[in-house]
Amino acid sequence: MLILVASVAMTSCVQDDDYTIPSSLGDEENKALTLLLETGNELSFAEVKALYQGGEFIDPEDTNVYVKGYVSSSDQTGNFFKEFFIQDSPTNPTSGLKVILNQVDTYNQFNLGREVYISLQGLYIGEERVGNGVITIGGGTETDQYGTTVTSLNEIQIRQKVLRSSVTETITPLNIGLTAINGDHVGLLVKVDNVEFADDEVGLANDPIGLNYFDPTETFDTKRTLQDCSGFEYSQFILETSSFASFKNEELPDKNGSITAVVSKTFDGASLILALNSTDDVDMKNPRCTLLDIEDFDVVFNEGFDNGLGDWEVINTLGTQEWYASSYQGEGYVRGSAYDDGDILEMISWLISPSIDFDANENERLILHVADAFSNGQPLKAYYSNDYVSGTNPDDATWIEIGASEIATLPENTGFFNNVYDATGLINISMIEGDAVLAFVYDSDDASISSTLDLSNVQILAQ
Repeated sequence: MLILVASVAMTSCVQDDDYTIPSSLGDEENKALTLLLETGNELSFAEVKALYQGGEFIDPEDTNVYVKGYVSSSDQTGNFFKEFFIQDSPTNPTSGLKVILNQVDTYNQFNLGREVYISLQGLYIGEERVGNGVITIGGGTETDQYGTTVTSLNEIQIRQKVLRSSVTETITPLNIGLTAINGDHVGLLVKVDNVEFADDEVGLANDPIGLNYFDPTETFDTKRTLQDCSGFEYSQFILETSSFASFKNEELPDKNGSITAVVSKTFDGASLILALNSTDDVDMKNPRCTLLDIEDFDVVFNEGFDNGLGDWEVINTLGTQEWYASSYQGEGYVRGSAYDDGDILEMISWLISPSIDFDANENERLILHVADAFSNGQPLKAYYSNDYVSGTNPDDATWIEIGASEIATLPENTGFFNNVYDATGLINISMIEGDAVLAFVYDSDDASISSTLDLSNVQILAQ
């Protein structure tokens, strides 16, 4: 009889095997959220981050503000500990924030996609560790010889300040390439396609034995290397796994595919990393990729400016300084500089190519040959457009930036009087379709950059 009664009781607790997190929040939390929405003012993520002034306190007497976000991380597998991230939108997010709290198994309460409202009155905005660059919401501060940092929210603060709505959204990961991930993406759930773990980690190099997500000789975290070979050499990024992760002993997949993870930073903040919510977010079942071979490519476009600007246009959208054609010892180039008679001037000048048919070839790569002097910053930006109309204002067209990382790594103060130019890396422009123009923009950044820049050659390689 006891067994029969127990079985009836157990089957009555859950109907249809539904173990989902309940949407009912209870009267206390609903009332607190309703009051916050009626009396408080919402801040954007950018406004919250701007509050950080070395960990300064938000005045509880004068400030009744809150921030709304969607949970992007989960500690269900143990890969996150006493923390979770929120992002500003469930789709196409632009910013993330970290929340540290003295609570484990937060996924039961702050589940992935949950809409949360955090009352900032009396809380702190800062860094959990000095200089790591991860803006964090905490419940207090502590100061040591290195500076002031935020500390975890306590149980009362969690209950009173971190309020859930009944909404749980499906988080659509931000689709992004390895090389495009930067500090602005910390806290966001992202998806990276066409990636794989490094050869020497999956038993394809010198060691025939593949590795697991976690190295048992490590104490806290293990770093594994993700790579993509969409170009002529590998781009790499770190995947970090905690010693407490339930999947730590799983073997790394040896194929190619996609990975969905949260952008974070190493403990010291020195490097960006990806951190998994679960290995369910690793989908690598495709054959490993193959690097492109430069020998398979031909130069299909080459502009050396030996005959001046030719069919290229120069249009200014700010200031009077502009790109102009010149030469030195027979080497043609176009020069841009925001420096004039001791002053740095406002300057946005567009150098726009003639129309190019990008359907005529495949796997196009762009190379720029650049020299500079008197450098105090990088003013060069590169774009393409499919709807620019020759002779019109470039601001009226749609432009997509290309080559930001390759241009950013060009050396400074190389000099240009010896006809030695530095080449960018191979900039991937294979995504461009149809007829399009390229544009190279000198932007003095509100008269803060005056570097003299020479562009001597624009080449497109393709198969």
